[in-house]
Amino acid sequence: MNNILLMTVGLPRSGKSTWSRKQDCPIVNPDSIRLAIHGQAFIEDAEPIVWTIAKYMVKALFIAGHNKVVLDATSISKIAREFWINDMWECRYIPFVVPKSTCIERAKTSNREDLIPIIERMDEELDFDFRKL
Repeated sequence: MNNILLMTVGLPRSGKSTWSRKQDCPIVNPDSIRLAIHGQAFIEDAEPIVWTIAKYMVKALFIAGHNKVVLDATSISKIAREFWINDMWECRYIPFVVPKSTCIERAKTSNREDLIPIIERMDEELDFDFRKL
């Protein structure tokens, strides 16, 4: 298998998107898909379509001949990571080990204080050990 899906794993504002933009390959970003679909950061009822589109985008990029694609998402839960297991590509996790306090400070600095409860909730829901990724 030559196709590699580089999956970012980390809290919001941990540096995933900044890292993703520095890679020399296409990026699939669910936040961008959400904005394209409904012009908002999150609508719970739309999440199934967001993730279906994201998966087809990844598949289409591999079919188009790219051998590396970045999935710029939090991927904090095992279920979220297992959704991406596919015979067409190998998943490689790129962990972003950043303290919750740093992510919260970055949210404040970027005027995205709306992310603070999300960061706090996701930090409590982490179901993996970064050292094992």
